This record gives sequence, structure tokens and C-alpha cells, in this order.
Amino acid sequence: MGRKEDNIKKATEVMHVLPQIRNLCIAAHIDHGKTTLSDNLIAGAGMMSSDLAGAARVLDFDEQESARGITINAASASMVHAVDGTDYLINLIDTPGHVDFGGDVTRAMRAVDGCFILACAVEGPMPQTETVVRQALKEKVKPVLFINKVDRLINELQVTPEDMMSRFQETITKVNKLIKQFAPDEFKKEWQVSVMDGTVAFGSAYHNWGITIPYMKKSGVTMTDIFQYCNDEKQKELAQAAPVHEVLLDMAVTKLPSPVEAQPYRIPNIWTGDLDSSIGKAMMACDPEAELAMMITKIWMDPHAGEVAVGRIYSGAISQGESVFAIGAAKPERVQQVSMMVGGDRITVPKVVAGNIAAITGIRSAAAGVTLSRDKDFTPFEAIRHYSDPVVTVAVEPKSMKDLPKFIDALRSLAKSDASLQVTTNQETGEALLAGMGELHLEITVYRIEEEQNIKVSVSPPIVVYREGVQGSNRGHAFEGKSPNRHNRFFFEIEALPSEVVNALRNGDLGDGPVRSSDAKETGNKFGELGMDKDLMRKIYAINGTNVLVNDTKGIQGLHETRELIIEAFNEVCKKGPIADEPVQGMFVRLTDAKLHEDAIHRGPAQTIPAVRNGIKGAMMRAKTVLLEPMQKAFVSVPNDWLGQVTREVTNRRGIIEDMPSEGDVTTVVGVLPIAETFGFSNDIRAASQGRAVWNTENLGFEMLPPQLFDKVVGEIRTRKGLKPEPNPESYYAD
Repeated sequence: MGRKEDNIKKATEVMHVLPQIRNLCIAAHIDHGKTTLSDNLIAGAGMMSSDLAGAARVLDFDEQESARGITINAASASMVHAVDGTDYLINLIDTPGHVDFGGDVTRAMRAVDGCFILACAVEGPMPQTETVVRQALKEKVKPVLFINKVDRLINELQVTPEDMMSRFQETITKVNKLIKQFAPDEFKKEWQVSVMDGTVAFGSAYHNWGITIPYMKKSGVTMTDIFQYCNDEKQKELAQAAPVHEVLLDMAVTKLPSPVEAQPYRIPNIWTGDLDSSIGKAMMACDPEAELAMMITKIWMDPHAGEVAVGRIYSGAISQGESVFAIGAAKPERVQQVSMMVGGDRITVPKVVAGNIAAITGIRSAAAGVTLSRDKDFTPFEAIRHYSDPVVTVAVEPKSMKDLPKFIDALRSLAKSDASLQVTTNQETGEALLAGMGELHLEITVYRIEEEQNIKVSVSPPIVVYREGVQGSNRGHAFEGKSPNRHNRFFFEIEALPSEVVNALRNGDLGDGPVRSSDAKETGNKFGELGMDKDLMRKIYAINGTNVLVNDTKGIQGLHETRELIIEAFNEVCKKGPIADEPVQGMFVRLTDAKLHEDAIHRGPAQTIPAVRNGIKGAMMRAKTVLLEPMQKAFVSVPNDWLGQVTREVTNRRGIIEDMPSEGDVTTVVGVLPIAETFGFSNDIRAASQGRAVWNTENLGFEMLPPQLFDKVVGEIRTRKGLKPEPNPESYYAD
């Protein structure tokens, strides 16, 4: 039996010993070395040749990933590692660092209990580093730190040992500051990373070596030795003395929690059901004998098996041949195959138990974020919140109408596998609008339709996704919305929500959807903690994204019977605002008065919904509605000889340069620019710097469109949507 096969056999045995399981991911900024490190960990555990590590990109089994040299999906692998004679099963997930694929990072965090945060020794923590740390802590995933590319400090920058330790300390301080800022209160101190307690490692994934204080004591390798090995170009010998896989997997085993340790504090964070129920207790205990509770975190297409669903099992077990419900689906479906993952290989096993990550086939209703159980009425896990909204759209349609049914099926699969992709389809024409996190995200999506599904498509130029918001207020000047029969009237006042409240809504801290009367007091208190009127917010009706609806009326007879209709109309406006039919954000809607017909038949959906919709839209126009455009922060590192060309490229695109830190003969241009101006930026930056610039971005949310561009952009959006160029005035909604 080969070493790989032997390890697979061990993995199927160890998965039943819950204290010996570690579910972890590797997350970092783009190009900080995640996939190279993953390969070396897998090679060290005997799952591939060590000669291929770093070049094989085992977890980049998608063709586009290997071609572009970046990670696009979150791929997983199981491996066995022995510490002090005891075998441990490590379920490892590699994640993307590119901002366009941040949704995959969010979903990966739900499946794991621990996280290796990678930071480049030369660049230090970067924008996406902060994002992944925040995502990990939001999911109560414990972080440890690996400072990578240390060989570059020694050989390229030729720093002294003192300078190197100073750089390490700076990186550690920045990461700890993030942990202190974003960690749950009970872990703010406990999860601080430190060289002395072994939660910080440093090394070179590319050259396959690493070190921690505990491993120094175990191996006798010192910092002086590391400098000597690097200066003498003997990093292969250093890799034998301190192999990175052994150092980091030791750290994973000793410093990161098992499912049994993690689930008691993670389950209350991700599941809203009754924790005192039998299934609540079973999940907290990670009981493999209890009812099945599994959450799907990823769907990917296998050319032979079709849709493969990958997810974390929190209680019970999943077995081949059994029937389970995808919660929300009408009927159970049969599990055709159960597997463990090793990069692109699925290793079939009879069953996988609680505390592990499993891959299954046969569940057509499965999608990223869906809960699986044998109980149809099981309370599903909390929805996975994405940290960025889609900001770019393309229209896609098949070139041949005979491909239309196949095309619609392909879109359904894509929407299931990528929750950060929004798909809307015109069933008659076959045209689909794909809204994604950026230009690259949509390029990859179109590639998958064409190459994996063999459907040739026409693609429109990219379109920016805008938002509508309220700049002023119509407080004291409520707008009246009338029903078509003129027997019902609703009065609304609208203003912008404070930015702290918008951020809390975006992070999911205040919930989403209709608010039950029984929950209104608690929800109101949460808003009160953010500085809003607690008593007013206890009258809350609904939350839609970052918009809030409150009933501020007194003693209106029959109003409770129209509550659902009022919320439905509010949701319609949040989806399509009055300026350009774009989504609305940051809006606080107060229903201040209503006059209703005494007979319920005259205040049904056909009367109430238009009245409320017009009332809210009219109030928005009275309060002054503005258009918000998505922004990006760009970091362009370029040799000083090409600095002028790069800064010109940024400023020519309505960019504002915020900072230009220099190190040696390289300067990093930090600029903020509208996403509408970033199309083709990559090629232009390469041309301006003759290919010498390295750049990456982070999405910054939305800012108000400059007033001088308002009419032009609104006209373009409305014309594209088949609307008349000018928005309707306030008076339109009063009729």
C-alpha cells in the first residue's frame, strides 16, 4: 500500500475519534502563498510528491485556477498527521485571496473551527488580510498566524536579525489589533497570537521550511541557524531540519480546537434553534449518534458525477443510500455517494460522521448555505452573510437558441454553487443578468458556461451595479400614498440611517426580514445600543438588507391586518428605488399615520401595496434621493521609474490618491476610485509600467455619485432598462 492510500485508510479510521480532528482553512491576501503552503502540507502528509509541491497546485484543481495562478474556489483536502505517536485527521480548506472571490472565503469559514492567517513577511498584513480575519472571527473561528516569505527578507532585502524581528512584531501587532477589534468579547484576550506561546510561526512555504518557538525547542534550530541556511543558499537542508508541514500541522493540533471543543461556542453563533432541544444539545456535543445536521458550504461540478455538495456535519452521520431533506425542499432525496476530499480526488467512503467535512452527490436541492437533515422541520443554520455586495453585471445569452434549456440549467447550477453570484433570467429570450463581485468573477463565470458546459454565449460589456439612498429627510412633512380606490391612505417619513447602524445591518448583527412582535423589544434594544430611539425601534416591522421599516402610528384600527402587505410593498421599493429601479440602501422608513377603509375587502393587496409603494417612493423623492456608486481601493506597487505613469492612470479614472509609501526603489500607490472607471485598469496599469506593477484591490462599499454625473448616469441606467430617461417627480406618486 502506498503512503497516500495508507493515509486515506488512516483518515477513515481517525474521523470517528472526534478529539483528534482539526477542521481548518488557510486564508490571506492574494499572492501571500496560500496554495503553495497547502501543497506543502499535503505533500508532507504523504498525499503528493514533495517535488511537485508549490507547482502542482493540488487544491487549485480548477483549470482556470492553474492557468491564472490564483485560487478561485475554496477546495478541501483531508490528511493524517502524527503528534507524539497519535494520529490526527486534518481537514484543510484553501481559500481565494482575490477580492472577487471573497464569497468563497465566507462559506469556507462556516465549515472550519481554526484558521491559518498568512501574512507576507515583506508586505505585512494587507486589505484582504483584514477581511479574512474579520470573517473568521465573525464565525468564531480561532486564528493562528504564519508569516510567510521570510527568505525574501533575508536574501532580497538583506535585513539584520533585529530588523526582521521588528518587522515580525509589527505584523503580529497589526493582526492582534484586528483580533481585539473583531473577536467575540470572550475571546478578545484568549485568541491574541504570540511568538512565545507558539501561535505564531514564520518560514517559507516556497522553500518548505518553517519554525515556531515550540519547534525550536524540539529541533534545536535557532534564528541564527535560519539566517545561516538562507545566506548559504542551503534552504533545502533547512527544510529537512524544520519542515513546514510538521511545524504548522503540529501548531494546528496543539493550538487549534477540535470539533468537540469548538461546537459548544460555535453552534449558538450559527444556529437560531432551541439549544436545550435534543438536537441542540447533540450539535453542542458534536454527537455522531444523533440526528443529522449538516450545512452545505460549496457546490462544484464533477464532469462524471454532476453536482458535488461539500459541507460540515455538526451532528449525526451521512451515509450512502439514505434519504435526507434539503431544508426548504418539498421531498427527501437519496444520497448517491459519500466521499472525503483530497484536492480534485473524491475518495468514496460508506459514511462520514459529525465533526468532519463530507462531499456528497445526489441531492439536487442542495446549494451553498442549505441545511441537510432527515427531519423536514429542522431549524436551518443561520444564512451565510457575504461581506461585499455584487458590484458589476453582465448580460449573457446563448448564441444558439437550441442551447437555451442547457443554458438555463447551467445558470441554476452556477447560482447554487456560488452564493455571491446573483442570476436573473428572462425565460423567453434566454438573456441572463449575472451580477458578481468584480470583472474577474464574471470572466470566470462566463468561462465555466462556455468551457465546462460547452455553450457558446454572447456577453455584454460590464455594467456597474448602483444603489439608491436618501441624503436628506422629510421629517415633519410626511408623504401621503393613496390606494387606487382612494379609500386607504398611508403617510411616510424617511431619512438616512446612521453609518454605524448601516454597518451593523450589513454585518448581520441586527437580523433581516420581517420582525416578529415577540422579537421587536430585543431588536429595538439592539438599535438603542447604536444610538437610535429604543422605544421607537421596538415598533419595528421589517429589515430589508440595510433598510428599516417602523410602524410609528397610534391606534389605527385594522392596521395589523395589512402588516404583511405593508412589508411586501416596502421590500419592493428596497429592490427597485424611484430614481433608476436600482436597489436601495441605508433608508429608515417611518409609517406615521394611516387611514383605512373599515371593510377589509377594500384594503386588500391590490389597494394596500400600490398605496404603500407610492407613499415610500414619494417620501424618498421629498427627502432627496441620491445615486450611490461602488468604490474600490487599489494598491499598486511599482518601481519608482514608472511611478508618474501609474499615478496618472489612477487620477485619470476619477481616482483619489490617499497614500504613497515607499520601500527601497518601489512605491505603493494607494488610491480610491469608482468601479465604473476600473474596467480595463489591469491592462492599462501593465502597459503604463511595462509589466512591472503589481496591483490588487478591495471593495469599499458605495459613495454618493458626484452631482455633475447624476443626470448622465441615471439617464443611461433608465434607458438600458427600457424606462424613460428622467425619473418620475414627487408629484407622480401623489396621484
